[in-house]
Amino acid sequence: MSKIIPYVLMLAAALVSFQASAQGRIAVVNLEVAIMQTDEAQAQMESLRTQEDYQSDKTEFDQLRAEYDELVASIQKDMSVMSVDEQQAARKKLASKQADLEHVAGKLQQAEQLAGQEILQAMSPKVQEVLRELIATEGIGLLLQRNSVIHADAGYSITAKVTDKLNQLAVASE
Repeated sequence: MSKIIPYVLMLAAALVSFQASAQGRIAVVNLEVAIMQTDEAQAQMESLRTQEDYQSDKTEFDQLRAEYDELVASIQKDMSVMSVDEQQAARKKLASKQADLEHVAGKLQQAEQLAGQEILQAMSPKVQEVLRELIATEGIGLLLQRNSVIHADAGYSITAKVTDKLNQLAVASE
């Protein structure tokens, strides 16, 4: 009887693994990353960054950043010899410059987020087509959005495959 137990356990393990493989494999995907890494999305984001309004804001941001860094260095250098009133004025000036910098950075970030949302929305039908194809060809039984998963090894991710398929669709449609 004790000689049969290992065989029964091996058979049970084989059946469990067979059942698990019959249900399909598990995969995760980060759709936002997959879409935003496509050639089409990269080209659209580059197009945004070359627009006059964006360039103007970027130039203003770079200038404000340089002024802010210069002001910080100056204050740090002269802090020990400044009077209390001068220190207070310097802090106010620094806070004002930081607020200006954050405002312009917010405008740049908002422009990129809006463009990103438009790209995600426009590519949604293609993504659904690619996902259906990958689910069928890869034998995926459970597909999870990456940000809903606490942990997944890189081997579970199909994000790069989705990006590649989207790039192939774009080339094929040209």
